[in-house]
Amino acid sequence: MTPPETRGLCDAWTIPGDVTYLNHGSFGPSPRVVQDARSAWSARLERQPMQFFVRDMETELDAAAATLADLVGADADDLIFVDNATAGMNIVAASVDLRPGDEVLLSDHEYGAVVRIWREACRRAGAALVVRPLPSPLDSAEAVADELLSGITDRTRLIVVSHVTSPTAAILPVALICRRARERGVAVCIDGPHALAMIPVNLRQIDCDFYAASCHKWLSAPFGSGFLYVARRRQRDLRPAVMSWGGSISGRPASWKDEFSWSGTRDPAAFLAVPAAIAFLETYGLDDFRRDTHQLAASARRRIGELTGLEPLVPEGPAWYGSMVAVPLPATAAEPVHPAQPDPLQAALWQRFRVEAPVMRWQGRRLLRVSCHLYNGPSDIDRLVAALAELTRGGNPLS
Repeated sequence: MTPPETRGLCDAWTIPGDVTYLNHGSFGPSPRVVQDARSAWSARLERQPMQFFVRDMETELDAAAATLADLVGADADDLIFVDNATAGMNIVAASVDLRPGDEVLLSDHEYGAVVRIWREACRRAGAALVVRPLPSPLDSAEAVADELLSGITDRTRLIVVSHVTSPTAAILPVALICRRARERGVAVCIDGPHALAMIPVNLRQIDCDFYAASCHKWLSAPFGSGFLYVARRRQRDLRPAVMSWGGSISGRPASWKDEFSWSGTRDPAAFLAVPAAIAFLETYGLDDFRRDTHQLAASARRRIGELTGLEPLVPEGPAWYGSMVAVPLPATAAEPVHPAQPDPLQAALWQRFRVEAPVMRWQGRRLLRVSCHLYNGPSDIDRLVAALAELTRGGNPLS
């Protein structure tokens, strides 16, 4: 297979040529064709707002949702567009009826913002947030499910779990977790921004209660596009985070989605450009995309591991990680003054080498997270490894 960088795909994006961008997992830029689609939708709105909002918008959102639903193995009637996974997770947190003494169960691999959302929801309700450590290393789907679900008690009302974890880039066995949670009568909300497009997602097979995802990550849809899937058994209990008029603005029959489709005057162009992003990846081939980007991530994992001598977090292979991999780094005594302050290694990679790759702090460990997309090629991994090697000269342990 020809490496992606020789196929002209670098030109499909607007990333500057002197930047080695290996952080699609945080902020995934859209290719030009998706940027153009978004601009076209905004221009259509500006030409005739009444026509767009009152007569066209709901039908166009339905069509975009249908295209997205095909990708994720769901019915379009069970999806709503939201700005991002965080917005979707906040809707779920505002809708789940927690009472004093209830518990919400998370793993210790969850995204910091998600932990914060549910900690606050539990505080307001007088409920408890229970964080369950997963096995280390993660080398058995059954063991992962066993360890998480061992935290269930008769007070557990919801499990919140990542499909692909943010700090550790690990694929978790969410279908198994959901099946076993249902047997215990516990609802499951999946945080899925890193799974969408990176790995196959079939919501009918997963059968969760809620699934929140950002489309701007691996799908490369516009910033400000995401979705929330809600199982039909949960839809009538869902409450909007922003309340407006409710009902259909065009006068269609009422739907549970109305509260979310119209939350005041806003430009929905990011949502409506999602099909353009899907078409872009499907033209390349989703299986090819997953294979090629996984191979780049695997190369980064192997070569950085050779530099550090540290054991990986998960076994080799696409069952455990996809287009993104978190590679352990040597520990350092110094911690950033503030969580938002970049690790010195991350700062040095950018300032000295124009390489964008985040260094994560998780459970007292340092992890270099490398994300690969279709604008990346083997030479990007070469530049990253060369930069790391130079930073280690003189006995400096990647600090």
